[in-house]
Amino acid sequence: MNTLAVPLPIDSKSASRRDNTASGGQAPAAAWPAPHQAAYATEAARWQALRSRDPAADGHFFYSVRSTGVFCRPSCASRPARPENVAFHQTAAQAASAGFRPCLRCRPTEPALAQRHAELVAQACRLIDRSDPAPGLDELARDAGLSPHHFHRLFKSVAGITPRAYAQARRAERVRQHLPSADSVTTALFDAGYQSNGRFYSDSAGMLGMKPGQYRAGGAQVTIRFAIGECVLGSILVAATDKGLCAISLGDDPEALLHELEDRFPRARLIGGDGPFEALVAQVVALVQAPVGASAPAAALPMDIRGTAFQQRVWQALCAIPRGTTVTYSDVAQRLGMPKAVRAVASACAANTLALAIPCHRVVRRDGSLSGYRWGVERKRAVLDIEATG
Repeated sequence: MNTLAVPLPIDSKSASRRDNTASGGQAPAAAWPAPHQAAYATEAARWQALRSRDPAADGHFFYSVRSTGVFCRPSCASRPARPENVAFHQTAAQAASAGFRPCLRCRPTEPALAQRHAELVAQACRLIDRSDPAPGLDELARDAGLSPHHFHRLFKSVAGITPRAYAQARRAERVRQHLPSADSVTTALFDAGYQSNGRFYSDSAGMLGMKPGQYRAGGAQVTIRFAIGECVLGSILVAATDKGLCAISLGDDPEALLHELEDRFPRARLIGGDGPFEALVAQVVALVQAPVGASAPAAALPMDIRGTAFQQRVWQALCAIPRGTTVTYSDVAQRLGMPKAVRAVASACAANTLALAIPCHRVVRRDGSLSGYRWGVERKRAVLDIEATG
């Protein structure tokens, strides 16, 4: 079995100074689905999708009904047809060429309902992004042509957070952008849309991971211990504040990994890891050596990674996925009780900065293929191969 070599710390003199932050919780071990397989590839799977009117099957195939002469999406709410009258088609064009017309109820030749909902939410997000101050719920709902209650439910189901939480997250992002170059913290907070100092300072710890003045000063007075070494996955950097791990990065160039850490907080104090820190590094190394099927040992690691409330929920759920298994983005969304928040789940996975410890590599597309990974798709495949054969 392939194993990682324990990284050796780099001399802190070669470093600049900096930090990355937030408190990540630990998720308890829990049962997840078996390794993902291609969906709707068999007739039995397609019949199951029809019986349950599974919206996730829309776009994967269509079905026609001989007695009515129409073809539909799998999620169509029409009365179930007799099995002997049903035929399956890979595309809408194939169903049409066989002489069937589109169903007027589910409109299979138009964008799927989920896609139309996603576009409404994306439109609302663009309106929030370009507005100052952010529009209220009534204005967003009016722009979408929906009631405020319906729009609020739709936005949360698709994005995974409420419109207000999205607006707050965008405002926080503007703060992070403005602070380093602003004349003062007060200037930055008002430029970002805050109406009072008190509200900003009450939010700043979760938003920045440190005091606003420290963030504006590039992480001044923040100490980060780190180590860089080589492993079967390439170069690995492990960094931590006094609260826990703030970065685990993988790459081909150790210097590039260090520069990335420096660039985040150029004035933080970076020092090479000591003995106790090496014990923490060894725990990170162990993440690829546990038995197949075991709950992720990452739950025992201290973490200091900041994120929105929704991102934290996703990261906690990822930590409960057993080694040797994969789940889909839809599986994670379902587990969070937000089946339509697939894109938001994918975004939370992309925002993860703790490779291996928060195992976003165990999340794949519905067809089992590997999607984007902060540290490279080929490295994602390598980690999965190691875990599957370990």
